[in-house]
Amino acid sequence: MENKNCFDYIICGGGASGLMLMHGLCFDPFFDKKKILLLEKDSKSKNNRTWCFWEEKESDWESILYKSWDFGEFKAAGVDRSINLKPYKYKMIRGIDFHKKIYKELSQKSNITLINQEIIDVVDKKNHGLVRTKNESYIGSKVFSSLPNNLHLENKNKFPVLNQHFIGWFVKTEHPIFNPDTIQLMDFDLPQKGNTRFMYVLPFSKNEALVEYTLFSENLLKNEEYETAIKDYLIRKNAGEFSIEDKEQGSIPMTAYPFWKSNTANIMHIGTAGGWTKASTGYTFQKTMRKTNELVAFLKKDKALNTLKQKNKFWFYDLLFLDVLSEHNEKGHLLFSLMFKRNKADQIFKFLDDQTSFLEEIKIMMSFPAGLFLKALWRRVF
Repeated sequence: MENKNCFDYIICGGGASGLMLMHGLCFDPFFDKKKILLLEKDSKSKNNRTWCFWEEKESDWESILYKSWDFGEFKAAGVDRSINLKPYKYKMIRGIDFHKKIYKELSQKSNITLINQEIIDVVDKKNHGLVRTKNESYIGSKVFSSLPNNLHLENKNKFPVLNQHFIGWFVKTEHPIFNPDTIQLMDFDLPQKGNTRFMYVLPFSKNEALVEYTLFSENLLKNEEYETAIKDYLIRKNAGEFSIEDKEQGSIPMTAYPFWKSNTANIMHIGTAGGWTKASTGYTFQKTMRKTNELVAFLKKDKALNTLKQKNKFWFYDLLFLDVLSEHNEKGHLLFSLMFKRNKADQIFKFLDDQTSFLEEIKIMMSFPAGLFLKALWRRVF
């Protein structure tokens, strides 16, 4: 491609999925002679998010881990379970560290171009993809877009949409109330108010932690309600005086909408916009790693992007779970309590990572109230 605005691959958006795909292409010699463009609206200068995930082995992100844990806790009415996470480790990465690592790698590759421009639209022109920004237009043989879309909202009658929404405080407390070796995966020991509500705590020391008030529900709250809940939690834990060192806030759509149906021969939606978020939990980073590896291998075959298979049995499991949780949002604490009470931790994490066998899946499914899920299954099948 001789035109300076023509590329083999264009990646739209510099979030987790876009940068992870750039990382995958950057480290595979197969793509060394491909012209690759990353379009991102703004450059990052400060941390605005954290990503957490679990894995058995070390990965490409060990050098930028902010913290990792070997133990966890799950709490709800009648359940107080300490969990040895082995063979997994639960890991945390700061967005700014991830961004800096990838950009440093990309700066050393002569075939990669980085441009900060706001994208207007992405269009398939039959033989290539066209990306228009406020400044210019770019042609890509294949285009990958993580730009948000509302397709899932337009189809929420068929595919229910919940949100994993939260506000988190990075706090320093007067009293040593945290166990720095143990994460609080879910603490449902608080008023549910007809929803699925829990505290999620990542401790960094006995006096420092990220404390998040998290909901799996359709509607977002006013900021004051999240923050009042965090304050009440710290008071109950006898934190004493505390300072808020930083804050984070987010809302991640939880939906089994088949985003891949909007892919074309030359354009693929990736990240949350492509259905790469685990629909039943809102976790994204781990699934994005797996999807990126699949995509990099697929690109070597030089096939139409919409021929990459993305639907599997775990998609259907998530669909049924969201059917139940959206109709019975007040039962979320019960569903997760039963899962953690009746199954080994390693099997739960394996299941949530889409890696279990059918027999392992049956055992976990038997943890849940049969009536709720059989009703949801009946509606989907018939």
